[in-house]
Amino acid sequence: MLSETSTATVRATLPAVGAAIGDIADLFYRKLFEAHPELLRDLFNRGNQASGAQRQALAGSIAAFATQLVEHPGTRPDVMLGRIANKHASLGITAPQYEIVHTHLFAAIAEVLGDAVTPEVAAAWDEVYWLMANALISIEARLYAQRGVTAGDVWREWTVVSRSEETADVATFRLTPADGSPAPAFRPGQYVSVQVELPDGARQIRQYSLIGAPGAELRSFSVKRVRGESGPEGEVSAHLHARLRAGDRLRVSAPYGDLVLDGSDAPLLLASAGIGCTPIVSMLEHLAAEGHRSPVTVVHGDRSPADHALRTRHAALTAELPDASAHFWYENPEPGSAGELTGTVDLGDLPLAPGTHAYLCGPLPFMRSVRSQLLAKGVAAADIHYEVFGPDLWLAQA
Repeated sequence: MLSETSTATVRATLPAVGAAIGDIADLFYRKLFEAHPELLRDLFNRGNQASGAQRQALAGSIAAFATQLVEHPGTRPDVMLGRIANKHASLGITAPQYEIVHTHLFAAIAEVLGDAVTPEVAAAWDEVYWLMANALISIEARLYAQRGVTAGDVWREWTVVSRSEETADVATFRLTPADGSPAPAFRPGQYVSVQVELPDGARQIRQYSLIGAPGAELRSFSVKRVRGESGPEGEVSAHLHARLRAGDRLRVSAPYGDLVLDGSDAPLLLASAGIGCTPIVSMLEHLAAEGHRSPVTVVHGDRSPADHALRTRHAALTAELPDASAHFWYENPEPGSAGELTGTVDLGDLPLAPGTHAYLCGPLPFMRSVRSQLLAKGVAAADIHYEVFGPDLWLAQA
């Protein structure tokens, strides 16, 4: 809990800090990378930095955490913290790095807000920062312990066994541990971080959802090549598509991620768009292997059937379940194809069983739309779970 004195100060200054948080985040990253260029080269996603997405995500998370502290004292936004901690754990973030962030973040706050940052204001926001940082450090330590790894030491060498082309822009890679040890277990919906060395020497990291059943001998993930139509071209996805072949080695993290099935027998809605189908396919693999018998509604939206990665597998796994249906929407469907819906995902005519738990993955506008439709159909907000590929801008745009 935030102390009583700091609560009053944060409540009074939250509007000013909130209004300036974007500028603070921008200056923070500039100061951080000037002092530690290796962090931009080998840890932070350079594409997200160039687009500004990471700055928005940082600003949104800090503002949301501070708001939670003053409006709902005694509670923590554990869903938000858990999502951030899982991403940090997959990157190998360690406790000392929070000291580095603190130094440059508070230098940015002081520079942007100037004389408004009195000793009292600085102390109050320092308390906010360390409440959030220590919560994350604690969760990350637990995640490392669960994986049996030393804090931050999440990387192993893997060998690529094969690759296959799913669509013109999506390739699937199948890997096995290079040392011959068993592949670590994972939960359906989790992802791994992949680190590659680029031509300029940078060791950039990206996350990819695991596909396949958790007990499979090999580990597989699909990579969509980012073409740069609405932002920077994906340097890691382009590298993997152009260079990664059977027999190559790859540094891969332990599995993490909190978009996982809760193990209940509740009816399910599994909704995806674009490459967001990958964690959903993993969930379907698991449900089919476990003989899940409750109703499952599978929905997916894409540009066209040719763009729908893992389409055949998506449909076949749904068909294996005793009480499941698949509904695929395409902006450009194939002429004359039966069973395809035109346009974007519309749940209006789909019946959902009472008590449905929903899992969403795809672009943010898609997930916002589906969530709104689910709420209108009576699905409880607490039963709607989501995963964002990239910085989580849901809070930043709320």
